[in-house]
Amino acid sequence: MDIRNLENATRKFVENKGNFHVLEYMKDCSVSPFNAESEYYMSRMGVRRRQLAIQLDNNHSAYIQAGAMQWMAGDINVETGVKGVGDFFGKIVKGAATGESAIKPMYTGDGLLVLEPTYKYIILADMSEWNTGMTIEDGMFYACSGTVNTSVVARKSVSSAAFGGEGLFNLSLHGTGIAALESNVPYEELVEVELYNETLKIDGSLAVCWSSNLDFTVERTTKTLIGSAASGEGLVNVYRGTGKVLMSPVTPSTSLFEATNSVSANAAKQ
Repeated sequence: MDIRNLENATRKFVENKGNFHVLEYMKDCSVSPFNAESEYYMSRMGVRRRQLAIQLDNNHSAYIQAGAMQWMAGDINVETGVKGVGDFFGKIVKGAATGESAIKPMYTGDGLLVLEPTYKYIILADMSEWNTGMTIEDGMFYACSGTVNTSVVARKSVSSAAFGGEGLFNLSLHGTGIAALESNVPYEELVEVELYNETLKIDGSLAVCWSSNLDFTVERTTKTLIGSAASGEGLVNVYRGTGKVLMSPVTPSTSLFEATNSVSANAAKQ
């Protein structure tokens, strides 16, 4: 099978890790007079459509977020991994807890799998660089190699959910292969902090992902509530141990992406 014009003057592969490839639309020509101006300035600011292309063969399979597949070419099979009604409802509960889809279908075979376009940034992570596994922020999972295992981990402190702006559970990835995350900010803007039995305190939910062996708690900035209130900081997210944290010093609101998706939807109706 020959696939032509996947990469051209308007779109190109900007990152490749293993069999995972990020296709970015440098210039979107599928516009109308009603949204051409918006698309032009969005492109100049790096707000562009991106797609994940995954090459599958006998040695490479992939899990993806449910509903993310756009097209696939070749002899590719899809498995949901659902063993029965009880298992299905169990996966729904886990999905609701982490903000991810309940089912992550597995694609195997020989061919090319291409996911739906997104205006978010696609971060490719090599799991070999995360020895103890990676825990990710809610709703960031996009896809991963079939050799990457996923599990739901609970916070070690209920206070982290009650006061830290976080949920009680997160998705943890561990194993070998590549993981693809959907991020509100590009990788270039993320700050990587390596901890050696040390402590990192962050004001707000700025951590994108962190080593799964790190202890996460929410604490006061000072020893007393009055002191914390007086400092103007209040409670902070605290990461302790040996590992690393990727965090975003600036986080665009989700309304930005809702707006761009709205532009695309309106353009499609014209």
